[in-house]
Amino acid sequence: MSNSEAHKNPSATHGPITSPGKSPDEIDHAIEEEHAHDHHGGTMQYMAVFVALCFLTTMSFLTYSSYWPWRDEPQVGWAFMMAVSCTKALLVVLFFMHVLWEANWKYVLTIPAAMMAIFLTIMLVPDIGLRNRMVSQERALHMARGSDVLLLEKAADADSSGEVDKHEHE
Repeated sequence: MSNSEAHKNPSATHGPITSPGKSPDEIDHAIEEEHAHDHHGGTMQYMAVFVALCFLTTMSFLTYSSYWPWRDEPQVGWAFMMAVSCTKALLVVLFFMHVLWEANWKYVLTIPAAMMAIFLTIMLVPDIGLRNRMVSQERALHMARGSDVLLLEKAADADSSGEVDKHEHE
């Protein structure tokens, strides 16, 4: 049976009819054109993402250098490094894992997972924050307290000033 006879009588061809009036070659050509336009960025885009990742890594490294303006406030550095880490992870997932070019089903997967992560965090914060409220007496004897930190700081100051040597020789 010739190709023209198959188009006149679709039941004579094998397999399902995907598009009436188009031959399989025309369909393949249309798919190839569609994929040609969907090129997932280019080399320059990947290089830009790579440079951004290098810059962000340098910024997180600088939080431990003398150039960091908030050296006396470690919480600021931790928050900054967490934001930089999340940004780097987002860039890697979007560009190098090609999630940016995926269909909209990606939201079906990510939104419930994000909601569950937020929910678990909110549920566990009180548990972690109140973990020292009810402990056994034996455990309470070995727990670190704020007053212990003050005693350790005083001992370190006394050690550096040489007061410990005076007490040892008496």
